[in-house]
Amino acid sequence: MNSSGPSAHLARSYETSAGGFVLSSDGNNCVALIARVNRGGSIDWCIPKGHPENEENLREAAVREIGEETGIFGEVLADIGQIKYEFTAGRKKIVKTVHHFLLRQTGGELSVENDPQHEATAVEWVSILDAQNRLTHENEKRMARQMQRLVGELGL
Repeated sequence: MNSSGPSAHLARSYETSAGGFVLSSDGNNCVALIARVNRGGSIDWCIPKGHPENEENLREAAVREIGEETGIFGEVLADIGQIKYEFTAGRKKIVKTVHHFLLRQTGGELSVENDPQHEATAVEWVSILDAQNRLTHENEKRMARQMQRLVGELGL
């Protein structure tokens, strides 16, 4: 296999993130989704997520990131799955794995005010049935379908 294409000379960097769907505590079967401005300046609706900090495990990182980006505190109920994708940033090829969890809201109020990096421009409660239609990226839509199945299996 010839690796002389344009990306053959890019340094590879591996990243891990964690996040997921937090179910509202009001029994309305809604999850919190965030809006972010993408590189092209358009709005993408996404699952809240981010990188683990210090000695955090993936579940701890998911809880913290969801709290920062949505204002909602939660507890992890189950592992939904992971997404792996690649993209180019500058002279690096980033290989990213994102771990997704299902959480139940334990407190907080929907807000982007406490997002330390101001990544989220908006946050909304969205019906679990509408989540896949609201999300921008196909791989996250797939996670939404898996979340819907899991909610049904768990009887939530």
